[in-house]
Amino acid sequence: MLVYGITGWKNAGKTGCVERVVTELTARGYRVSTIKHAHHSVDVDHKGKDSYRHRTAGAHEVVLASDARLAIMQEHRGTHPPKLEAILARMSDVDIVIVEGFKRDSHPKIECFRAQAGHQLRAAEDQTIHAVATDTPVDCDVPQIDLNDTARIVDFILADLGIG
Repeated sequence: MLVYGITGWKNAGKTGCVERVVTELTARGYRVSTIKHAHHSVDVDHKGKDSYRHRTAGAHEVVLASDARLAIMQEHRGTHPPKLEAILARMSDVDIVIVEGFKRDSHPKIECFRAQAGHQLRAAEDQTIHAVATDTPVDCDVPQIDLNDTARIVDFILADLGIG
């Protein structure tokens, strides 16, 4: 599986960029999966539901299966969360995995940057960032792509992965 990241600070446009990139990649015929890192506690389960009751009763892993989808909830309960490599190893084989977050990991990335968000550009100090998707010209040594030019962003990702 090929892995490519979309990174950046809060309110930089990462999630919208990921959504558009996945839409464009799938339209081009690629099978795509995503991984989203969250810095806060996330719960896809709801109090009172059977799966919630299983989990709060102490189950280490709860699989919620339906005709439409499968959700696996795994509790860390005092252990460290899994590394990106371990998460990737559990995923089904696809053409490309787009990763939002995990900015400290070594996979190649595009940094989303919006001037109005008020954050520093990371590209100058992070060699895993191969381009910047931005709404304004920035001072850096990597290619810059308009944040809203999804086709160009996807072209860059595919070329960077050696498949475009």
